[in-house]
Amino acid sequence: MAVTPAGAASSTPLERDARLINAREHRIRPGEIAVGVIIGRSSEFFDFFVYAIASALVFPSLIFPYTDALTGTLYSFAIFSLAFVARPFGALLFMRIDRRHGRGVKLTAALFLLGGSTAAMAFLPGHEQVGSLAAICLAVLRIGQGFAQGGTWDGLPALLSLSAPRERRGWFRMIPQLGAPIGMFVASALFAFLLSTLKPADFLDWGWRYPFFVAFVINVVALFARLRLISTPEFTRLYESRELQPSPLSDLIRDEGRTVVLGAFAPLASFALFHLVTVFPLSWVVLTKSDAPLRFLVIELVGAAIGLVTVALSGVIADRIGGRTVLAVSAVLIGAYSSFAPQLLGEGPAGEWTYVLLGFGLLGFAFGQSSGALNGSFSSKHRYTGAGTTATAAWFIGAGFAPLVALLLASTFGLRSVGVYLFSCAVCTLVALALNRVRRR
Repeated sequence: MAVTPAGAASSTPLERDARLINAREHRIRPGEIAVGVIIGRSSEFFDFFVYAIASALVFPSLIFPYTDALTGTLYSFAIFSLAFVARPFGALLFMRIDRRHGRGVKLTAALFLLGGSTAAMAFLPGHEQVGSLAAICLAVLRIGQGFAQGGTWDGLPALLSLSAPRERRGWFRMIPQLGAPIGMFVASALFAFLLSTLKPADFLDWGWRYPFFVAFVINVVALFARLRLISTPEFTRLYESRELQPSPLSDLIRDEGRTVVLGAFAPLASFALFHLVTVFPLSWVVLTKSDAPLRFLVIELVGAAIGLVTVALSGVIADRIGGRTVLAVSAVLIGAYSSFAPQLLGEGPAGEWTYVLLGFGLLGFAFGQSSGALNGSFSSKHRYTGAGTTATAAWFIGAGFAPLVALLLASTFGLRSVGVYLFSCAVCTLVALALNRVRRR
């Protein structure tokens, strides 16, 4: 692994023990990597959706009771966005830790910071107890989540791709994306259970806190699953050959900055849709219909199941026509969806079901191939850093402010304006893919 100075913290003993206990001496199988990747990504997305659901159902009344429901939700979504602002700074710091002390140290520190920030939210006081300090505490913990998220890139999706048969790259590319619908399903199911079994007062008092404790436990399990894989001989070989070795960000930008930019915009349509079928519609129906929370969480449970199926189907189709083609076709379909779907949220339960189920179906196809859509364009020297940097930039541009922007647009100009916003993201995806194709030629 990485060479460390004398006395510096190092993950080498931990990784050596894990190698002796778990690792095989032959080439690690893609199936083993896939399981570790799914566990890791599912835990991250569970954290994400637990916070996202609380942002729509809990924080507006707990942290901002002094204002109206719409304004409180907008404030809540503004704090939600802070994680995506902090994430690039966390990526820079943890990348430095990776180079100096090893990936095990980096990943352990990042996941404990992520889990600690999430678990601490379970103890968050409300505005009635500490006044405006409650919003400050929430913002600090949200920044901690985002900062930690910048360090959770472990290179396992890249290892999975490098270990996959060439003719099945599309299938293995979609495997990390399965974590999103799985995390969404589990988080929605947990909140739906609490809403259905607790009185509203009990849910707002203590019930909502339980999922944040669960998130910490899941993070610990995911940490050991991922440490087991990064300690394998295969990972070490790829790391030492520079296939999975971090390179300085300045070198990446100088050598392959254009690929980073195009790679950040290529998945824009899928990342925007990601929030527009999960976080935004939940907030909208909660604001406009008093009986909405439990009913809409059930709709999103079904939507997440559909998304899981279509993510898997995207891998099958990508192996036949190519991942970039799937992404381009999905962007066209998302553009068509944007022309009519947002208005369905104002058409009652039938419209809500149609919006969510159709949206999750499209999201699965697009999101399934959005991970590393252009990562194959990076040289081996910059593959690890390029993949992580591109993912961080894509989430910041495409998803970080989507719930806030969508709710602000919908409340000011109507639901149709949300469609215009989504359509612009689909155009950006198509332009980025076209420019990349021209550059490759």
